Amino acid sequence: MQKHLALLLFLTSCVFAQSRFDGTWEMKMETLQFSGPPEDYLFDNGMYHCESCVPRVDVETDGIDHKVTGRPYDTLAVRILDDRAIEFTMKKEGRPFFECIETVSPDGQTMTEEFTNNMEAETVTGKAGFTRVSQGPTGSHALSGEWQMQTVKNATAAGTLTTYESTTGGMKISDGSQSYEARFDGKDYPVNGGSGHTVSLKRVDEYTIEETDKQKGKVITIARMTVSKDGKSMIVESSDKQRGGTMTYTAQKRP
Repeated sequence: MQKHLALLLFLTSCVFAQSRFDGTWEMKMETLQFSGPPEDYLFDNGMYHCESCVPRVDVETDGIDHKVTGRPYDTLAVRILDDRAIEFTMKKEGRPFFECIETVSPDGQTMTEEFTNNMEAETVTGKAGFTRVSQGPTGSHALSGEWQMQTVKNATAAGTLTTYESTTGGMKISDGSQSYEARFDGKDYPVNGGSGHTVSLKRVDEYTIEETDKQKGKVITIARMTVSKDGKSMIVESSDKQRGGTMTYTAQKRP
């Protein structure tokens, strides 16, 4: 009898733990916090070099689509608009993927990125703010140097929503740009049916799950999602295992 009771309590606890996450959660962008190495750019002699990118990016600043590898997009075009602004256009299989214009302030100490993100089911537009960490070489474009992201703000809720749905022994998760279903067994499961991106899930306790993302078998991010005791909010902590940065934010559960 005691064994049956213990098993029943265990199964009930598992179902309850999963149900805490069920529903749609909205990222509160004002809570975003970033740490880690800054973005490191160099624009000089007709070339763009992203020293901090993994893998590193080196393309001409001629506004023409150039092939890149090891990234979620396959071409990148970089066009210098003036002495303080540069346009970036990323495409995947010829279709718009992500576009932005980065503009340095007149005093050279801050930079604003206005972006259009076509990765989501619904196009996302918004702005990101950066502060300068170091200057680029003398004679290079004003955008050269190191920049630390401080803020990101989407114009709409698009791109800020993630839906969790309990499955047998696991979870189905969708954020508009990708969806996947994985069991809490630590095994790798495909994201969107392929492309080498996989996810594994681990249940830490009844309030916390951990997700490990891999690209072609290599760990790229580890995220931990922790639901509050009242079930109304969730803290998300994501660690970039390629560049060493971290991102944290609070999500609110939608009614």
